[in-house]
Amino acid sequence: MARSRSQESLYPNKLWLETPLIRSVHLSSLLQCNVYLKLETLQPCQSFKFRGVTHFVQYALRVHGPDVHLIIASSGNAGIAAACATNSLGLRCTVYLPHGVNRSTIDFMRKEGAEVVEEGTCYPEALERARAALKAEPKAVLIPSYDNPVLWDGNASMVHEIKNQLPAGTKPDAIFCSVGGGGLAGGVIEGCKAVGWDDVPLVTVETHGSNCFYQSLSLNEGPFAGEVASREVPAGTRAERVAEHDVTIAHLSSLTSRATSLGASSPSAAVVKKALQRKGGVKSVCVPDEMAMQAALNFAEDHKMLLELACASTVSLAYKPSIFSKLVPPSGVDGGPATVVLIVCGGFKVSLRDLEEYKRIVEADVEAGGDWDVACNGEVFTVSKALSRSL
Repeated sequence: MARSRSQESLYPNKLWLETPLIRSVHLSSLLQCNVYLKLETLQPCQSFKFRGVTHFVQYALRVHGPDVHLIIASSGNAGIAAACATNSLGLRCTVYLPHGVNRSTIDFMRKEGAEVVEEGTCYPEALERARAALKAEPKAVLIPSYDNPVLWDGNASMVHEIKNQLPAGTKPDAIFCSVGGGGLAGGVIEGCKAVGWDDVPLVTVETHGSNCFYQSLSLNEGPFAGEVASREVPAGTRAERVAEHDVTIAHLSSLTSRATSLGASSPSAAVVKKALQRKGGVKSVCVPDEMAMQAALNFAEDHKMLLELACASTVSLAYKPSIFSKLVPPSGVDGGPATVVLIVCGGFKVSLRDLEEYKRIVEADVEAGGDWDVACNGEVFTVSKALSRSL
């Protein structure tokens, strides 16, 4: 009871749900440690984004009043979160999407009462149109997708929950989360700081071809080995120095990964700075799409849940013990088995048909032979394509 009152005092009138934290017997057995899953798939919009977005919408309502018109540009999940949040509060919402977003995603937004405008071929073009609409309407407020302290504060709430939900006195040896623009990572970093876990290592996971956060960390002094000047900037990447935060960020000219929810072309400079300054550090990891696909199939078999590729990228490391052992010490600080938390961030953009396609792609890739390359803080490791299963 005391814990619940503490949460209510931190986030009065919150709209998000306190999601379960469950110990995965399958992954714990495979890795010989305690693996906990934070199930953000169970939020009303089916992703963690409901936390930060609802927190921002409530903030906008307090500042601008009930006539505020909330506008957001999104490739899917943030737009759904905005539609759910504004509908619950009786506010007007317009979501700007690039062409190509699937019909079920658009239908979800419209069922929640949002107006949907399809504009452009990619997220930056939809964002440009949203900003133009913002200028034309005095009562309009733009909901940021990932780069805002109010969003991070809302997302930080899951760390407060995790601390209360773990066995009493347990401190994780690592927290894993996917990263695109950095909204989730920013929340986890702020949450860890608030609960006294700033020294807990954070493992951020992206896919090759959609790794602006990884590339941005490589452009700064920090966790990557060697001198910054010696690190090659990949073709198609532009480096920008952001004086406000004293960091350099990467802008990707194109995104080739199928994990579209990680589809930010550049990350939040503020979150990059937070990551570089963490006491516990950040292990920035990139995995192939096919490895994330295999993990989505494994997770569906083990836990009877469907995961978007962006979310599956996080759990993919747990299905590869050879890589996982390089990221997490074999035993915890108390000498017993390590304890790790995987943030199952969720996402609406997945279907049974997608999993059938993933199965075909993975089978063909395994048949072709070879290994997968996994990058971590500038090092590249090879991992077998063979399926790892728990005992």
